[in-house]
Amino acid sequence: MSISPSPTSFVPSIPSENARRALASLSALAVGDAFGSQFFVPDNRSRHRDRELPPGVWEWTDDTEMAASVYREVVRHGEVDADRLAASFADHHDFDRGYGPATGRMLRLVREGADHRDLASGLFDGSGSWGNGAAMRVAPLGAFFADDTVAAAERAAVSARITHTHPEAVDGAVAVAVAAALVARGEVGTPGTFLGRVVDHLPEGALRKGVRAARALLIVPEPVGAAHQLGNGSRVRALDTVPFALWVAAKHLQGTLESALWAAVTPGGDMDTVAAIVGGVLGAGPAGAIDPEWGGRTEALPGWSLD
Repeated sequence: MSISPSPTSFVPSIPSENARRALASLSALAVGDAFGSQFFVPDNRSRHRDRELPPGVWEWTDDTEMAASVYREVVRHGEVDADRLAASFADHHDFDRGYGPATGRMLRLVREGADHRDLASGLFDGSGSWGNGAAMRVAPLGAFFADDTVAAAERAAVSARITHTHPEAVDGAVAVAVAAALVARGEVGTPGTFLGRVVDHLPEGALRKGVRAARALLIVPEPVGAAHQLGNGSRVRALDTVPFALWVAAKHLQGTLESALWAAVTPGGDMDTVAAIVGGVLGAGPAGAIDPEWGGRTEALPGWSLD
């Protein structure tokens, strides 16, 4: 995967380590997203069963495209401005990347001048989206703000509400950002301690209960068994996606990115999003090093995110 130029060239006051962590997270997120997306191709279904790498080039989806905007926002500005990030989502929206219909329509309307706040809060009869879209894109933000997990959580919530105002979706983004921050700062401890620290940043609610359930299920050896209890993203809901993705990340804190991504896709479901979250969380830590073969098969990151 070709990654250039330096991500710190925009704002010299931003520590290079922050930007490095965010880029490492984004790069691994893209590999996970692109890898997982290949198993929706009928010709690759036997490869999923046989754990055989699909042929390249692996194209990434909306997960990476939106994560690239998040990455660009924090590296350029060291902050998260909701209006600016919403405009970036809308400007770089590529319909062919697999966006959900509600998000796709919303981003089109933002390009036409509509207010993202009104659109997001009005979705689904005013309840807001509880989907996994805010969680799938947020890991680079968590890696960037790793020095302060409270700040990572706060900014993750801001980034989530641009498109997802339902508490479950916001909490899902917070959980992923905090997990990425903990990995990036090297303070994970045991898998149980890691998930416990994520839980500590979540308010009472369904998502907190889901991550606590993931922690209790760390005794389960195989991802299919865990996904049976936690979900595999097939409902495209934060509650159906984030707990299992964090279970996979926790189980592979000392492993390799490749083994984690195979675990992420093993139960099926929303494979690209689960693998994107796992890749983004592990990406800034020792377990996130990208195997050259996997990186070489993955489509390059969008040039606009790195210019």
